[in-house]
Amino acid sequence: MDEALIRRLRDVGKPTEVYQSPDGTKVLLLPHGGRVLGLFSPRSRENFYWTHSALASVESARTFYDSGEWQNSGGDRTWLAPEADIFFPNFPSLDKYWQPRELDPGSYEVVRTCNDVRLVNRLTCTLSRSRQAVALEISKSVAPAPNPLRYERAAGELLSLAYAGYTQHTSLRMMEGSEQLPVQVGLWNLVQMPHGGDLLVPSFSRTQPKVYFGQIAPEDLLVTDRLVRYRMRAAGEHKIGFRAVATTGRVGYVYPTGGQWALIIRNFFVNPSGEYVDVPWTDTADLGYSTQACNVNSGLGCFSELEYHIPAIGRGTGRTRCDDSAQVWAFRGPSDLIRGAARILLSPDAEVK
Repeated sequence: MDEALIRRLRDVGKPTEVYQSPDGTKVLLLPHGGRVLGLFSPRSRENFYWTHSALASVESARTFYDSGEWQNSGGDRTWLAPEADIFFPNFPSLDKYWQPRELDPGSYEVVRTCNDVRLVNRLTCTLSRSRQAVALEISKSVAPAPNPLRYERAAGELLSLAYAGYTQHTSLRMMEGSEQLPVQVGLWNLVQMPHGGDLLVPSFSRTQPKVYFGQIAPEDLLVTDRLVRYRMRAAGEHKIGFRAVATTGRVGYVYPTGGQWALIIRNFFVNPSGEYVDVPWTDTADLGYSTQACNVNSGLGCFSELEYHIPAIGRGTGRTRCDDSAQVWAFRGPSDLIRGAARILLSPDAEVK
């Protein structure tokens, strides 16, 4: 665990919470923004996640949090979809992109129970296309996620890899007065990881990712019958999406770190019968994307982002609440062992290069 980071955040008025799993995994929660800011294997101070460079000192962190800019601390955050409605106040004009401060950082309250710590944010969003104001509640908590390889007899020395994992429970509900509004809103979870690695997306069939924005070099996006490899190392900002009918609900990211390699896997539920309402900005009829990735190497920072959506609630869904559980499994060690874990948990075609 990075105790120095915890102290710096405390000194600038952004206190944290620490959750420890029975296996020794430590998860650093930052209520400001409702984030899982850090993920640490036992006896390690190395964070699997990306955090903003401004958090490296008290002085720069204070300037960062005192600014009026969007405060992207890093880690694992929760947003809302459709992006067109929530983040473009003048949509269909794309002239202004705005992170609603009531969503991020929001006003997350720390709620302690005998079993866990929950982060709860109540907010009202005005959707750009309908101009409807929707009152919502987002709730988040973490729980254990034991090493998924622990019972695999074929795993062998893969069990020597450093491991950290957690289950994130996320819920969204429409508050009283909003249940009958003719709108749809969905949860959107995003993990930010160190830049320069490869995203590995297993698929049930050959699928061509949708490029939302940016020019991606052909050699950085490799598509085979059962796997898409996205090399996330270019300068600028780029985003791609994958359709729910093709995606398996498990995505990995491999990157080099300190002479070793790390593998982060997000395991989530995909329901192609659900309403995946996030759409490309220029084609709002193109529905059905469950999984996305964003490559950022710009003024916003230098990170790779793995994103997944939860089917929407509201109009036509028969639901005014959703509850999602997803795991993060993270490994660190030699490249050959990381390759072995990726082949078992993602695809026989997974490589570490």
